[in-house]
Amino acid sequence: MAADFLQRRCALDLIERLEGIMRNFPRAVDLSARGGAFREALADSPAAERVGTLIEADLSPAMLAGRDGPRLVLDEERLPFAPASLDLIVSTLGLHWTNDVVGALIQIRQALKPDGLFLGALLGGSTLTELRQALTDAESEILGGAGSRVSPFADSRDAAGLLQRAGFALPVADVDRVSVSYDHPLKLLADLRQMGETNVLADRHPRPLTRRLLGRASEIYAERFTGPDGRVTATFEIVTLTGWAPHASQPQPLQPGSARMRLADALGTVEHRLPRDRDVE
Repeated sequence: MAADFLQRRCALDLIERLEGIMRNFPRAVDLSARGGAFREALADSPAAERVGTLIEADLSPAMLAGRDGPRLVLDEERLPFAPASLDLIVSTLGLHWTNDVVGALIQIRQALKPDGLFLGALLGGSTLTELRQALTDAESEILGGAGSRVSPFADSRDAAGLLQRAGFALPVADVDRVSVSYDHPLKLLADLRQMGETNVLADRHPRPLTRRLLGRASEIYAERFTGPDGRVTATFEIVTLTGWAPHASQPQPLQPGSARMRLADALGTVEHRLPRDRDVE
């Protein structure tokens, strides 16, 4: 199994969602393109006929090297696109690295044309919960305290709220939890390094991750999270976001008090009036 399996899984999921949207996207951008998983998935999809120019973008020039097509090196927190210039923006496991997720989403929304679409996937708060527990307990046991060894992730309960705060219309967020098994916790750490998902926090534990600490964390991990097959489990929580740049043609909520039918009639029930204060003696 290649270390980019999560990237490819998320790309396929975004393509599946895109296939259900019957409209054309003449100009699209793939943020956090990395190895090109989204472009590859799109090439095998009927949705490819509805996507015109796809610009692959990434912070790393090395990630974009060796591929054809338009490519752009950029920082997701400083998007260079003109306002209302894009029809579609996708982001596959990149937004959780931004310092300001809402700020990045605002820039994405501003770069989209009215009624433009954003599809994104990022890692949620339950990601690597087993590793966090093992490292925390190992540090507490050996060092007498625990620090930040794993980067924080977005709280999945607030995901739709992130889109709303960024000004997106019709925001939708859903969560998928993926369990991956490994022969040994060190195999997981090797995959995380190849994924580029190691800790980059500036405010982290001042003590280095020693062999002794890593060995004890591996023991705790194996003791608690080994399955019947003798392999350890790692959880990845994937939060998928869907949002549209506002447009007058989109469904709008009704004004309070403008309903034309009583809820009781719609449900086929009898409405019982609650007593007011003056009705109670």
